[in-house]
Amino acid sequence: MKLVLLGPPGAGKGTQAASIVEKYNLPHISTGDIFRKNLKEGTELGLKAKSFMDRGELVPDSLVVEIVVDRLSEGDTANGYLLDGFPRTVVQAEYLNDFLEKNDDHLDYVLNIKVDPNVLVERAVGRRICKDCGATYHVDFNPSQVEGVCDKCGGELYQRSDDNEETVTNRIKVYTDETSPLIEYYNDKKLLVDINGQKDISDVFTDIVDILGE
Repeated sequence: MKLVLLGPPGAGKGTQAASIVEKYNLPHISTGDIFRKNLKEGTELGLKAKSFMDRGELVPDSLVVEIVVDRLSEGDTANGYLLDGFPRTVVQAEYLNDFLEKNDDHLDYVLNIKVDPNVLVERAVGRRICKDCGATYHVDFNPSQVEGVCDKCGGELYQRSDDNEETVTNRIKVYTDETSPLIEYYNDKKLLVDINGQKDISDVFTDIVDILGE
């Protein structure tokens, strides 16, 4: 099963992606993870990506496509994968389509998680992340048992520097402007399925399983 997961920043893609890859035993290919790894290691790619991410802008296609396509060529993707954060533009989608066609392959579904922009801002500004294990919390919707302390490992929780209202609002606008054509692109190909991301987390996943099958 070969899937693409779409949705604006704060829509809960990460949470749903983790559930999908566990249930269906798929490799999770996240451009966010790829870039964060490069950021942490201070690579040239990471530094280039950081300049865009800090402004809430999308990383240019030229920095994204090659690394993703190379990842899709690895052996563990033969039976399927979940693409999370790629493609984000029609240009990237066309690159992916060309790669799949050359390999006599195709996507099965493009899952599009939809959430009202005002809800997204509220979610992002309240988000807290563990410095040690990366677990995610929310001050209102999913607080840790002890404020500022991770339930899982006891690590310190922090707020990402870009999780402020101005940057988040800009990220959502950039996403909408850049990705709306992509949604239309996959809708035209009859691959797009909209998911209501404003439900409870478990209900969102139930809706996804209803689409993908047991």
